[in-house]
Parts: sequence; C-alpha cells; structure tokens
Amino acid sequence: MKTLDAPVLDRLLEPVGRILTPEVARELIKLQFDRKVQARIDKLARRCNEGKLTDAERSEYETYVYFIDFIALLQAKVRMLLKRCGTDLQYNFSNAHSAGAPEGR
Repeated sequence: MKTLDAPVLDRLLEPVGRILTPEVARELIKLQFDRKVQARIDKLARRCNEGKLTDAERSEYETYVYFIDFIALLQAKVRMLLKRCGTDLQYNFSNAHSAGAPEGR
C-alpha cells in the first residue's frame, strides 16, 4: 500500500492553516467517525491483520486509512495553530484506526 507523502501534504495544507479560525480548528480536532463507520473500520482492520481481506475490502480499508492519515496531518497543523493561539487540545483522530493498519504500512 502506498503511503501519503507528508512533506507534500504539509506544503498543501499550509494555506489551510492560514485561513482556519481557532473555533473551526477546535472542531476539526474533535472529528470522529460515527459508530457504524468505526465498526466497519475495526472489522476491516481485524480482517487485514488476519490476512483475510478481499480485493474490494482492501480498497475500502485503504481509503479509510488514507483519509485518517490525511486528517491526522491536518489536525497536526491545527494543533500548531491552536498552540500559537494559546490553546492545546489533545484529541487525536489517527487513533480511529488503532486496531490495525493495512499491510505494508
């Protein structure tokens, strides 16, 4: 599985960080999947760890992981913005796929 290129994303997210207000930044940090989506991610993670993903499931799981990685990078930018504003929130969206990651990650 291909991974996101953090330096490229960092450059792409820089303008986003400049336009975020602290209020919007706080909301981005609190992003969470609903229970149904989280349950699906957890199931796919288990199947991945067991080596039992179908091609369609692998594609679906990779999409979730790419999105989670993207949001985690965005949230890192947001945390820096909030820190500069004197606020430091700790929620980490990347924990949403802690049950496992696709092979090759």
